[in-house]
Amino acid sequence: MSRMLKKTLDSLLTPKESDELISAFDQIGNIIIVRIPDLLLPKKKLIGETLLEQVKNAQSVFYQSSSVEGEFRTRDLEILAGDDKTETEYKESGCRFIVDVRKAFFSPRLSSERTRIAELVSDGEVVVNMFGGIGMFSIIAAKKKKCTVYNIDINPDAADFCQKNITINKLAGNIISIHGDASNIIEKQLKNKSDRTLMLLPEKSDEFLNSAISTTKNNGTIHYYSHIHSDKKSDAAKLSEQHYLEVTPVKSIILGSKIVRPVGPRFYQTVVDVKIEKQD
Repeated sequence: MSRMLKKTLDSLLTPKESDELISAFDQIGNIIIVRIPDLLLPKKKLIGETLLEQVKNAQSVFYQSSSVEGEFRTRDLEILAGDDKTETEYKESGCRFIVDVRKAFFSPRLSSERTRIAELVSDGEVVVNMFGGIGMFSIIAAKKKKCTVYNIDINPDAADFCQKNITINKLAGNIISIHGDASNIIEKQLKNKSDRTLMLLPEKSDEFLNSAISTTKNNGTIHYYSHIHSDKKSDAAKLSEQHYLEVTPVKSIILGSKIVRPVGPRFYQTVVDVKIEKQD
């Protein structure tokens, strides 16, 4: 967010209102999505027009009028300014991604975590991305690593965009986009297949943990994402480790843990990296 934009918003809003708005602002390609507090909704059109004018390359500004919800992880968007088009192209880590922000989940706020996971993947690994969406984690990992990634998503639009994104990127590895429920796909096709398993649906990690264990080989790695309440930010990662150890049915070695991002007051998205040991 540029200083010019901050200054412009300050002329429309109080400093506190401006800070709240900036923290709820995402730019995805040429699309801006903003979450607006209820008290500022009467000013939403003016906010949209200001963002469109001030943000470089912006062609559309949408108000996110619902949370990300439902089985397909989509959200309601209302056009505030510019073109009422929700498909765009986003670039990250030398990769291109086509996404329709109304039809499929997408967050630019996970870029550092995508980079971290890609750096952990080794040539020759098999990776199962259980909730892979449009393929961002998978494609960034396979950009330089000669790995095989199974990118699963229950949202048919997300699976279609993943396939498109595979074709427009030059990859060292191989990605298989699969549409379906992760648990069913693993049960039928991917038991003991994965060297590394991603569980990028933190609100349902406990529900799908057995499936993650099922697809992961003995001594394989699971990246277990969750939402953790912690009064102290410094305690969140350790609390996520404790939670994982309470719910896992297999012997596990904690390789590390961290906060991925804050998701609300005293709530954090965390990740625990574990190596599992399965009984023969």
